[in-house]
Amino acid sequence: MVIEIWADVVCAWAFIGRRRLERALAGLDAGERAEVVWRPFRVDPMAPDPAVPLDDELRDPLVDDALRQCAPGLSTAGNRTRVSRIAAREGIGPRWGAAWRTSSHDAHRLLVLALDHGAPGVQDAVAQALLRAHFVEARDIGSPEVLADVARAAGFPEGAARLARGEGETRVRELLLSGKARGVTNSPAFVVAGRSLTGAQPPETLAEFLRATAPGEERSLPAEVRRFREAEALLDLGDPLGCLTLLTPLLAEQGTDRGVRTLAARAFFHSAQLAQAEAMLRPLVTQAPDDSYARLLLGRTLERRGRAEEAAAHLRLATAMTPSYGT
Repeated sequence: MVIEIWADVVCAWAFIGRRRLERALAGLDAGERAEVVWRPFRVDPMAPDPAVPLDDELRDPLVDDALRQCAPGLSTAGNRTRVSRIAAREGIGPRWGAAWRTSSHDAHRLLVLALDHGAPGVQDAVAQALLRAHFVEARDIGSPEVLADVARAAGFPEGAARLARGEGETRVRELLLSGKARGVTNSPAFVVAGRSLTGAQPPETLAEFLRATAPGEERSLPAEVRRFREAEALLDLGDPLGCLTLLTPLLAEQGTDRGVRTLAARAFFHSAQLAQAEAMLRPLVTQAPDDSYARLLLGRTLERRGRAEEAAAHLRLATAMTPSYGT
């Protein structure tokens, strides 16, 4: 069983949720076979780099709003008071409380690299070490030195060198988009076989969630199919640039696929990259003159480029083939 935890390592509930998951797994036969995989989520995308003292930052209401993503409905002050008590009950501590507001981007890069290049279980060890460093040891996990210490102590000594070379950058950005496409909106979110459970739920709730995964249910889609569907979902969510980011490898590997090219053309159109949209659409129309949607989109593209007469010809043909396009 693969259990994905979509979470930010600066979210206290991610730490508590991982502890509760451990207790849930202890009572399940599948516990020994479970693989925990961490995926990135950012509760505070505007966090500074380098870090600044957190207590000073919490006086800013904008920061308070951002950090509510890991505790909906509570102010940051209220959340910190409540979560410190819960952390103590979970045996986390004895000291508790983050000291720094810092970007978690490089920490997420380290986690991606630990998964790709470490031994089984190393990524989970790195994630828990990052959470402990941030919340118990009050260290700045945006610091390269701290990240190097964490990686070395968790069994991933080459992590610092890989971070210094800039590795993991693209993968983290793609995974953040993947989470958005899959509807991840809070930290933590537990995902198993396409089903999700949000929040640091009690161990009993987590165990019930894990038991509900039927044998064989974990079979996943081919990677390229999942990437295409997530890119499509991002476009539907109004993020054409995110769509194009996920499509880039598919365009390189399957650049002749009609579905991929059509989706790319839509994303170019909706991001006002009209020259690129036209370049995608013209071969589609030439190869399949009866593709009414490609003609419609080409006509709209030409219209927006100020070529009304040329656009009108394509729009007339599109409407003749699919009358609803004319309404």
